[in-house]
Amino acid sequence: MRISFLVHNAYAVGGTARTTANLACALADRHDVEIVSVFRHRDEPHFALPPGVRLSHLVDLRRDGGRYEGDHPGTARRSSVFPVAEHRYAQYSALTDERIGRYLAELDADVVVGTRAGLNVHLARQAPARLVRVAQEHLTLQSYSNRLRFTLRRHFTRLDAVTTTTGADAAAYRRLMRLPGVHVSAIPNCVPATPVPPSDSTAPVVVAAGRLAAVKRYEDLIRAFALVRDRRPEWTLRLYGGGDRRAALDALIGELGMREHVTLMGVTTPLEPELAKGSMLVVSSSMESFGMTIVEGMRVGLPVVSTDCPLGPREIIDHGVDGLLVPPRDPRALAAAMLELIEDEPRRQAMGRAALDKAARFDPVTVANRHAALFQRLLDARRGHGRPRKVALQAAGQVAGAALTTLDLAKAGWRRLRA
Repeated sequence: MRISFLVHNAYAVGGTARTTANLACALADRHDVEIVSVFRHRDEPHFALPPGVRLSHLVDLRRDGGRYEGDHPGTARRSSVFPVAEHRYAQYSALTDERIGRYLAELDADVVVGTRAGLNVHLARQAPARLVRVAQEHLTLQSYSNRLRFTLRRHFTRLDAVTTTTGADAAAYRRLMRLPGVHVSAIPNCVPATPVPPSDSTAPVVVAAGRLAAVKRYEDLIRAFALVRDRRPEWTLRLYGGGDRRAALDALIGELGMREHVTLMGVTTPLEPELAKGSMLVVSSSMESFGMTIVEGMRVGLPVVSTDCPLGPREIIDHGVDGLLVPPRDPRALAAAMLELIEDEPRRQAMGRAALDKAARFDPVTVANRHAALFQRLLDARRGHGRPRKVALQAAGQVAGAALTTLDLAKAGWRRLRA
């Protein structure tokens, strides 16, 4: 198959760039794969690609060594395709409309995959019907505004498939978006194995990693760790990542007298060797679209203590086997779970081994095979002049609880939209 991925910025450090690179690399072993980046701001991509994956761009934003197009006349006019309600709308323009439209019209491929909501609208509106058009959603339907949901519902009916990273989100799309004839399924993100030796879970270190953003609720984690410190002062917390909440988190650490126990480590690449120095990974988020950090921790043999937030953690963590789930926004519950594993080293080590074993299901080859099978079914249906019927939920019993949470949270806002 010839597969083309359309990405906002494949040269950036973001999670979508990373997961697309991982998936493209795995698919390239058997298929002809390219990544097309709408924007390019640096000479080399942050995530390296093998020779088998072609990388190109549509708009050059390099001021040094490139052909800078940030002042192109087309950038003065707003985009008429990229949805206004999408987070990145201000970066899109008449120039991107023209470049993306030309790329899609001239694309010599079997399958084109969009990787964010706004780009998926471009696929629906501009990609010719000869292409199999797949919307790959890395965020959740619940996280989108009513206005954006309405736009997606209006245009996504022209697509062949929508893939989400969790079963709960796929259930929300089926129930709320009403996309007749569009295949909706859940395929998780892939995380490659690391050559780093796994943690033996003996070091008195807790690790956390991610953007220092409000949704990650690191204030809850720091307050929880203050309770851990009171009982087990030999343990420390290392928090990896950068973001706009750094100053506020640093102030809270000082206010609680935790400077000897909590360290803001900043952005670290590669992250896996640092995670492996810990004995457990903690996630304090109020919402996760998937939970890449959870899988990265499991890949180095860490048990995971996570909030049971929508949508990803409960589909990754088997509570009591490879980690523990606690209610969101509850520092005391988070502290109790950490202490439960801190004070039981044999259990902590057993959970770490279980996590390492389970993480193999997120291997890029395994995930790539699922994508390739879906693409082939869509191609076969296209060649047979039909479209695949919507499939039933995979492992419906396992995702029912998560799906209900998603639907309950989305229901009120969606009813207002339909009114």
